[in-house]
Amino acid sequence: MTAADYISKQASERQPILAAIHAIILQEDKTVSEHIGLMMGKEMILYNEKGYFKYGLASVKNYMSIHCMPIYGGSPLHARYQRLLPAAQFQKGCINFENAADVPLDTIRQLFADCAKVSIAAMLENRKRNIN
Repeated sequence: MTAADYISKQASERQPILAAIHAIILQEDKTVSEHIGLMMGKEMILYNEKGYFKYGLASVKNYMSIHCMPIYGGSPLHARYQRLLPAAQFQKGCINFENAADVPLDTIRQLFADCAKVSIAAMLENRKRNIN
């Protein structure tokens, strides 16, 4: 299944915002590749950087989610975008939203432009070297 297939299987009112966010991720972060997979027991679009999970885009029963490793765990990006996206619900590394109005695309574009500057692969590879 492709990302387009995944998006086309979602509720019709969700398809435009999911397609727009998917396009923004690929435009703003050239380091990632996409595939459909499972995370937290849910099928979603996964975006990996050099084989390491960086983002996820999901549509579940009551909301849609952007999973975003660069904002995980209280980073400055987490605090910044929590202020910029007040209608969305933030958790440690994900942003849950019910509709397009909750996540203005200009703000989402800036989020992924900022996240593209964070190399998850480099962080994890450095961590491995320091542990060994």
